Order: sequence, then C-alpha cells, then structure tokens
Amino acid sequence: MNPRALLGLLILCMLLSGCETTKETDSDHSPERIAAANVELGLAYMRENENDVALQKFNRALKADPDYVPAHIAMGLLYQRLGDNNHAEKYYKQALRLAPDNPQALNSYGQYLCQTGRTSESEKYFLKAAENRFYQAPEVAYTNAGICALREGNVDKGEQYFRSALEFNPNVTTALFHMADISYNNQSYLSARGYLQRYLELSDQSPQILWLGIRIERELGDKDAVASYSLALKANYPNSNEAQLLRESERK
Repeated sequence: MNPRALLGLLILCMLLSGCETTKETDSDHSPERIAAANVELGLAYMRENENDVALQKFNRALKADPDYVPAHIAMGLLYQRLGDNNHAEKYYKQALRLAPDNPQALNSYGQYLCQTGRTSESEKYFLKAAENRFYQAPEVAYTNAGICALREGNVDKGEQYFRSALEFNPNVTTALFHMADISYNNQSYLSARGYLQRYLELSDQSPQILWLGIRIERELGDKDAVASYSLALKANYPNSNEAQLLRESERK
C-alpha cells in the first residue's frame, strides 16, 4: 500500500476509535450518543466514497450535539477530501477551540496543515498530540510528523520521528517503510533489509516495496533475493513505474 494511502487509513481508523468514546448516560438517545452514532455512520459512508451521505450524517451529528468534537474532526476530514480547504480548516479549528488538548483534533489538523504545504506549522500539532499522555496512538502523530519532515527535506528529523513511532509501536508499517528507505539511502543496507523484512511480515507487497527490496539486496549481493523480488514485481505489477525502472536497470 502506498504510504500516503496508508497514512490516510491510519487517521481514519484513529477517528473511528475516537468516536466510540462517549460519556456514560442514562439514555441511548442522549445528544452525544446520537452524534456519535451519526459520526460512525458517516465515516463508514466515507470509506465507500459516498461523501454526500457522509455529509448528511455529520450534519445530523452536529445538529444533535453542536459541541461534539469528533463530528467537527470528521467534517474537516470530509471537506479536506473534497478539496474545500476553507471549510476543512474551519471545522478543524472549531474542534480545537472546543478541546485544545484533544489528540485526535491536534493530529488531524497537523495532517491537514502538512498536506496543504504548511509543513513548519504542522509539527507543533503533531508533537502536542504525541506527548498527550492520554493519547492511545502517539505513533500515528509521530509517523505523520516524520512524513511532514521528509516533505520539508529534513531527513534527519524524519528519521527521529519514525524511530519514536516505532518505539511506541514496532508494527507501524509506514514508519518501517520510511526507515528502510532512509537506511538504504544512508548505505546502511543491513538495517534497511531488517526494516523491510519487518514490513513484509505485517503488510502486503507493493511496487515500491519490491523495488526497494531489489536495490537493497543488490547492494548486499543476495542474488536469490534479488531474483525473488524481481519476479514478484514483474509478475504482479508489470505496468508500474518500478517495473520499468527494473527493466531499465537490467539492460545496463
């Protein structure tokens, strides 16, 4: 899976977990429970790309409970997907006005800032989220901070954040991919192999992963591993850019 796609999935899963936490009430029909149910439904519709229905559900959530933070986060996520940055930012900021220390709101707004080119602004939101002792997934915020650092061209800082993510959760595939790539570029080929193997134990192959594996194993001189990765790349992704790069490299 493409790391950016994976990063989006991680954030969506994080929102889902955030929406499941509601206050104890005496009624299943309390405003907060109605809002939570509609947010969960809206996120499910978003996964199916039924964005118009998702918008209806999120609006119902906010009508039931205008101060329900996960609904504002979900609205921001939806409008960000639709390319309406003005509305996306409005909802993210409202979530933070309602709950300045909410880690989901902090992380989601940081991710929005990063994706809209405001990379230097995003870092403080990721770190504030990650350092919240009540946040159950600090590795998500650290991974996002690492990706944003790479977008700025700061590989050292990116590596630092990916290492922090993996300290909290050694199975974060996005962080493992980037650590394998960074290690390869730093000529630390054994480390690169280790990160890549850990990735493949947890996730499916992709053209990017297979091409990285080929380059790592070429440097380490493992012809069998090169042949195995090459066969998988040509067989499963023959039209990918990575397969084309492989064919070009084999003609040299």
